[in-house]
Amino acid sequence: MKYNIAKLSELTGFSPATVSNALNNKKGVNRETAEKIIKVAREVGYLSAPKISSIKLVIYKVSGLVIADTPFFIALIEGVERACRETGYDMTVCNISQKDADYQERLQELIMDTSSAILLLATELMESDMELFTHAVCPVVVLDAWFHQMQFDTAVTNNEDSTHAAVDYLIKNGHRDIGFLDSSTLTKNFLERRKGYYFAMREHHLHPRREMMIGLTPTMDGAYKDMCEFLKGKVTLPTAFVAGNDIIALGAMKAMKEFGYRIPDDVSLVGFDDMPFCEISTPTLTTIRFYQQELGRMAVERLTKRIKNPELVPIRIQISTKLIVRESVKQLDMEKAPL
Repeated sequence: MKYNIAKLSELTGFSPATVSNALNNKKGVNRETAEKIIKVAREVGYLSAPKISSIKLVIYKVSGLVIADTPFFIALIEGVERACRETGYDMTVCNISQKDADYQERLQELIMDTSSAILLLATELMESDMELFTHAVCPVVVLDAWFHQMQFDTAVTNNEDSTHAAVDYLIKNGHRDIGFLDSSTLTKNFLERRKGYYFAMREHHLHPRREMMIGLTPTMDGAYKDMCEFLKGKVTLPTAFVAGNDIIALGAMKAMKEFGYRIPDDVSLVGFDDMPFCEISTPTLTTIRFYQQELGRMAVERLTKRIKNPELVPIRIQISTKLIVRESVKQLDMEKAPL
């Protein structure tokens, strides 16, 4: 049987105009209606598998505090762009924020576009934010966040093992009282890094001081100001901190130095990401190197495979990291190290 707009209207129960608008991704049709119409159109053979001509890198912001124009995200985007060129796909960048007045409308257009695949930079997203993307009519690969309940291909860094390695390194250098400089804005990455810190402390039978789990704004200026406020309380700091990322580490370092703490003589510090300015800070920052360009390349590679074969089983691609030793960690006298 040959199907046309009128027949699809009969099958779906929607007017011919609504069916036509849904199939052509026009405004005025809500997501649920469009999904039903497209599903039926594909089932009866009216729509063939869409021809994907481009990849959209969707930079999705919730707070906007974590994703910023930093060397970290610039390198990640460069990796995506290079991989798209190599695989022959055009790449466009789409910025979307929950704070935008037209957020819902733009998101609807995005997930109903059959001509582009989505590479979703989900750094700031949590599980609840991902629900909408389960309705996308195009292939989706998630970048820089892992969601246990969602069946998406995902490319992430090894967050838990990385902070575990940072704690191990501090312990090997005689530190026992180790705090964690966390982000006051929660993301999956920060949660996983915190978890790795806890696992490592427990493995070594160490008990973190709750008051030394410090939540700081994940911007350089925000972390600095928050740490200044914390230090006004005249607390006794641990001998070392692991930080959720380099920006938090360096903002906190600036505050501690202003309050008279010497890094690393009084307090040692380990960051995460290995941004370029870690090599020029004073002292230079020991940190976890995150291979952003490789992460972007692997995500594009998986997305191109999914474009060609939509029935692939979803997988999690995890990129390893490397501890980069610089000057911000002091080796304590093992016999005199505090228990």
